[in-house]
Amino acid sequence: MSATKANKDGYTLDPVTFEVLKNAYVNIVDQMAEQIFRTCYSFVIWSRDFSSAICDTEGNTVMQGSGDIAAHVGTLHYTAQAVINKFGDDIHPGDTFVVNDVYQGGTHFNDTRIVRPIFYNDIHLGFAQANGHWADVGGAVPGSFNVNALDHMAEGLRITPVRVFSKGVYLSDVAELIANNTRAPDDIIGDLQAQAEACNIAEKEICRLCDKYGVDVIQTSFDEVQDYVETLTRQRVAKLPDGVWQTEDYIDVDPVQGEGLIPIRIKMTIKGDSIHYDLSDSHPKTISTFLNCCYGGAFAAIVAGTKMQSPDIPLNSGFYRVVTVELGPVGSVVNADWPTPVAGFCSGPFEKIMNSVFELWAEILPERAMACTFNLEYLLIGGRDGRKDGRPYFMWYDWMVGGWGARNGRDGWAASGPVFGVQLGTQPFEGQERLAPVVTTEHELIVDSGGPGSSRGGMGVEKGVTLTKAERSVVSYCCDRERSVTWGLWGGLPSIPHGVWVNPGTQGERYLGSLFSGVPVESGDVLTRPSAGGGGLGDPLERDTQDVRDDVREGYVSIERAEKDYGVIVREVDADLAEYEVDQAATDAKRLYISENRHAWLDEDGESIAARYRAKELDKLDLIRQYGVIVDWGSGELLPKTTAQFRDMLKRRTAAHWGIPGQASNETPTLRVA
Repeated sequence: MSATKANKDGYTLDPVTFEVLKNAYVNIVDQMAEQIFRTCYSFVIWSRDFSSAICDTEGNTVMQGSGDIAAHVGTLHYTAQAVINKFGDDIHPGDTFVVNDVYQGGTHFNDTRIVRPIFYNDIHLGFAQANGHWADVGGAVPGSFNVNALDHMAEGLRITPVRVFSKGVYLSDVAELIANNTRAPDDIIGDLQAQAEACNIAEKEICRLCDKYGVDVIQTSFDEVQDYVETLTRQRVAKLPDGVWQTEDYIDVDPVQGEGLIPIRIKMTIKGDSIHYDLSDSHPKTISTFLNCCYGGAFAAIVAGTKMQSPDIPLNSGFYRVVTVELGPVGSVVNADWPTPVAGFCSGPFEKIMNSVFELWAEILPERAMACTFNLEYLLIGGRDGRKDGRPYFMWYDWMVGGWGARNGRDGWAASGPVFGVQLGTQPFEGQERLAPVVTTEHELIVDSGGPGSSRGGMGVEKGVTLTKAERSVVSYCCDRERSVTWGLWGGLPSIPHGVWVNPGTQGERYLGSLFSGVPVESGDVLTRPSAGGGGLGDPLERDTQDVRDDVREGYVSIERAEKDYGVIVREVDADLAEYEVDQAATDAKRLYISENRHAWLDEDGESIAARYRAKELDKLDLIRQYGVIVDWGSGELLPKTTAQFRDMLKRRTAAHWGIPGQASNETPTLRVA
């Protein structure tokens, strides 16, 4: 079978052949994923932190896995192009390359890509690529998440494109050099080989298709599958209104700069059948933690957030022809350059960009509107396992589920994976406890964690663990949203802040915060942390009172916060029988009182509010949701600059949509600038 003359739409393949091949490529990348899942060695990759792709000879993505991690989308073509740029014509059948270089389109060093050229009878057709998050790539702390890194050398091994199979021959010296610079060399070798075999499967399947359809048809289909996605996307965009929209979100802090939120600003322009994002007005410098982002990670966030507005369209480089991005000068927090540390990009700029994209699109497609979703977080404990002979090295690599933002007319999902990768559900505790000296002591939904709104945000989760026989161990934590708390939209209120406590409720209680590395811990220590819920959407005073009552009955909202956040007075009838009732008269009076005072609360003196918090007259949620005040959650010290920025954000996203008694509410979109 061969390609024919192009039809009126510019395609040469007949529709049936095209459809068969398009879906065949989907099947192939999903086969790759299954191979990785079944043969990987590390627990983190087994927990679905991987992606797969087929690329053409220029490195453009032809198809990406249907279950891929969001943070990997939009980056795999960069990796293939890095291999092409390095080796050029020196690429042969049976070759396989490894690369994790963040300065050549990667995300962070843990995301290590295996790239294999696809040949058919010595004809180069493209590349297969398998990306997996290696549990450790060296550096100063276990898991290679070093918050305090001043440059990439403290984060781990930077692997520029290097051959690990040469014409089918396994280069064990190269593989062992890489693996032996990590804390888990056996796992690294196993994961490398699992990813390499996944790429081998892709090549075999493409060759099988060449046998059936002919090499020229396969080459043509690689181009036309990308053209197809481009056409679908342009058609979809052309139906939208032209305009310019902008918003901003924040990283919590740059320790060197002092307290104050770090802005990430996004402007989106729709013109005709194209979309352009501009992030050049973001914080112009990199920050002194690893919460920076190179161009690959920033582009991935834009792509993932935009792609979610059209989930039915496949993803490949055709999409990137329609969606373009300007990141501004090199050296910013969203466009970091060598040797800036970026291991925490996913908790820093990535999810700020992605949630901001959701907010921009809420003004265009209000039926898909969603408030902010909880921030991805990682807790890593590494040391010696005292349970085993020889005290081998262990790494406990844990992330949590949390709440998604409330949607237009629907509450947010509770205890779900992060937007970074919805596949990342809770890891099996039994598996964690077998592999590391930890025992999970608590894992439950957090009352009042869902951001209040006419639609409530999804619930976050509290997790507690106890170290058993851990020796010479340290803990690191990568998160954010301790200060730029997960926000609500269109009048909705924020969720709760992130942060880790050690030995809570004891004399040795310590608050470690949401970003730290290498803190010593020992056997018997208890660590607890919450994941945030999602932000609320819509005015919480407009939530149906019976829905609030039901939330109280289900344990999602406390009686106290039902009154403070929703203005609903719920009376307990019989808690054992889950019987509660709403006092409607008292509710009407309370809602009127809140509506008459809530704007003024956001202008009250911040220090006086902080003092009341330190005196235990107010709690965290009072400060965040009622007064818009941010303090150091350990000491209670007011953060004045952060508070001013947080209040400005609340007034724009939330208070601007509250009605004022006697006046019409503001129904005008706040993000459109042209």
